[in-house]
Amino acid sequence: MNIESFPLALSYDDVLLVPQRSPVASRGDVDTTGHLTPRIALRAPIVAANMDTVTEAPMAIAIARAGGIGVIHRFLTIDQQVSEVARTKRAEALVIDDPFTVRPDVPLQDALDVMSVHGTGGLVVIDEDRRPLGMVTRRDTLLRDDLTIPVATVMSPRERLVVAPADIDEDEAAVLLRDERIEKLPLIDADGRLAGLITMRDLLQRKERPTATKDGRGRLSVAAAIGVRGDHLERARALVDAGADALVLDIAHGHMEQALEAVAAVSALVAPVEVIAGNVATAEGARDLIAAGAKAIKVGVGPGSACSTRVVAGVGVPQFTAVRECAEACREHGIPVVADGGIRAGGDVAKAIGAGADTVMVGNLLAGSTESPGTVVSRGGARVKVFRGMASAGAAAARRAIDGDPQDALARGDQTEFSPIVPEGVEAVVPLRGSAADVVGELVGGLRSGMSYSNATTIREMQERARFVRITSAGLRESHPHDVTM
Repeated sequence: MNIESFPLALSYDDVLLVPQRSPVASRGDVDTTGHLTPRIALRAPIVAANMDTVTEAPMAIAIARAGGIGVIHRFLTIDQQVSEVARTKRAEALVIDDPFTVRPDVPLQDALDVMSVHGTGGLVVIDEDRRPLGMVTRRDTLLRDDLTIPVATVMSPRERLVVAPADIDEDEAAVLLRDERIEKLPLIDADGRLAGLITMRDLLQRKERPTATKDGRGRLSVAAAIGVRGDHLERARALVDAGADALVLDIAHGHMEQALEAVAAVSALVAPVEVIAGNVATAEGARDLIAAGAKAIKVGVGPGSACSTRVVAGVGVPQFTAVRECAEACREHGIPVVADGGIRAGGDVAKAIGAGADTVMVGNLLAGSTESPGTVVSRGGARVKVFRGMASAGAAAARRAIDGDPQDALARGDQTEFSPIVPEGVEAVVPLRGSAADVVGELVGGLRSGMSYSNATTIREMQERARFVRITSAGLRESHPHDVTM
């Protein structure tokens, strides 16, 4: 074996973008819209990783509002994961198709409990045929000592309720809400039954966040992760029924027969919802997943900050090379690439896009944001949050708590990727970084700068025009602030 014949593979730190003559006068002149899948476009090409210390509903909501998308992790029961998807979809919508309701005879305390659980400020009061009888809001409950009284005694009755037909358009609804000085507008069908709800808050959010990632019905977009064994088909169907816009087939080694079979089975089951598959690090892996039905390829074996696959298993391909080679294969079929792992700053996003990625998946940087799961703690005087790789011992234990004892599974012949194995991830803490929107803003700002240096006004132009040079360790040191006291 001649080691000189081994191909050289590079990480993001091994290269720099070459500045080029460019007519781009301002970072604001570039369009950072990238495609997660052929159908789903992201104004900010940032994907919140499907990790249990990164993405549940609060993160998915924040990222979608910032122009990216979140992937709800699968370390939950099916019902729990479905609930996280549903919470994201309900956070914003032009029309809430299934508004929260209450019957007029229930105690006021019950109505308050429903509002608290679902995070809403009001409920439509309906009869047994779903005809609106009134509206009860938190304001109606203020300064009331007796919460056992029925909702009917405090609600705004039907004769004072402003309603609209189910087919009202956005502009008409906005005028009605404004002129009637109301916050919620129930919609009724031809039979007088409740058909939906439009809120002033949702209309204002649409105007305030025009770049938010939304589906065709004005709801925030969200993806969800599934596995390749066990309940993956049942989980896939339940998530799609809950409104998931894409499914991410989540497995460390995406170029294995079981993964290919799962992609084909899930793609057939949930069409036209698109399946994102991975992780792979070679052109062959990308092509095989595409042939199986994947509509986007997730690239990255070992580059994540909490991943130890390359140390434990000795397997992986440095991320810049992996993205570049997979992107060339995917471009032949018009399939987008998600560069998963290794992103530490906006410059890495620019390098990933220049290498051919359409979006990047981020874990570490978002794990420290206020919207990530977990509690803020102090360590050494600093405020931090826990962050762990999904192949870590702690993550595997969490999965076993949901799936049951792995030894029982082995006895049934139902081995999973979390059956007794050597962990390929670590648990750590990351500094508190503020809001997810701030993190996305910094990453996209770096991408915009990289594009302006590279004579690119769109993601496609960046992929086509980016030029790179390899650098030495001295070049890397020179790239960072040096010879100063920080």
